[in-house]
Amino acid sequence: MVEHIRDIPRSFALRRFAGPHRFCQRWDSPIRVAHITDQHVGRVTPHTAQLDAVTLANLTEADVVALTGDFVAHSQLYLDQLIEVLSGLDAPAFAVLGNHDHWAGADEVRWALQQAGVELLDNAHTTITVRGERLQVLGLDDAYTGHADVDKALKGLDQRIPTLGLSHIAEEADRLWPGGVDLVLSGHTHAGQLTVARLHELAVGRLAGHRYVHGLYGDRGAGAVYVGAGVGASVFPFRLGDRGKREVAVFDLGLAPGSIDEHHDEQPPGKGRAPSDKKKQKRRAQVAKKAKKRSKRFRS
Repeated sequence: MVEHIRDIPRSFALRRFAGPHRFCQRWDSPIRVAHITDQHVGRVTPHTAQLDAVTLANLTEADVVALTGDFVAHSQLYLDQLIEVLSGLDAPAFAVLGNHDHWAGADEVRWALQQAGVELLDNAHTTITVRGERLQVLGLDDAYTGHADVDKALKGLDQRIPTLGLSHIAEEADRLWPGGVDLVLSGHTHAGQLTVARLHELAVGRLAGHRYVHGLYGDRGAGAVYVGAGVGASVFPFRLGDRGKREVAVFDLGLAPGSIDEHHDEQPPGKGRAPSDKKKQKRRAQVAKKAKKRSKRFRS
């Protein structure tokens, strides 16, 4: 049981939540999902932290592990470490890519995930069965770099079966909910990493324009999204404040909200600020520029 886990590394938080109401109405047996995001395997994040995250996820005895992108930081130099880390997961794992994965080389990261036995969902969904209960897992490719295709991801979704969505960018949940995706797990923000004096809400919310900064937002009766604090970092390694701790989150899908002790209640979103078309174009161009740079380096 999650509440009996005591060997939690000091730099980590284990946060627990129930699932959407519709899951309770359809299932007799809950399905436990462990959520890990933003591992950023590389120089900035200690390798021990990566291993601790996997150990903690395994201790939860999860039925499924959800991985929501940014597996690498800035290069492909640590793909062997990524394979080693993810190969340690006990439960079946499903993943989507993040912006850093596309910047560093999406094909290479896809290869590493395959080697580790992780199923990547690129604007696609699959159906799994756990103790006789069926769950659809939908994966949306990274929206930050312009690779998300909501229509493609939703195509063929069975509205009779509960659906868990994975998206590196949390704001994409707004487009997934009307398609029947009751809960979306996401990352990208690292919870701001510095969460004292509400600095994360200022930096990630007001300045960066995110509606969802960290934690559970929305309504588990109509559509909710969870933004994980992540494990790693891509720029500075420091994390301050409870919300900024490295994190593994656990969702007991099939248990009703209020039936267990949760880390916090559903939160209202911030105002947010959608990226302009010019900024979106600039982000897409950045992926192409980095790919061209890698190609030149490999040819030299």
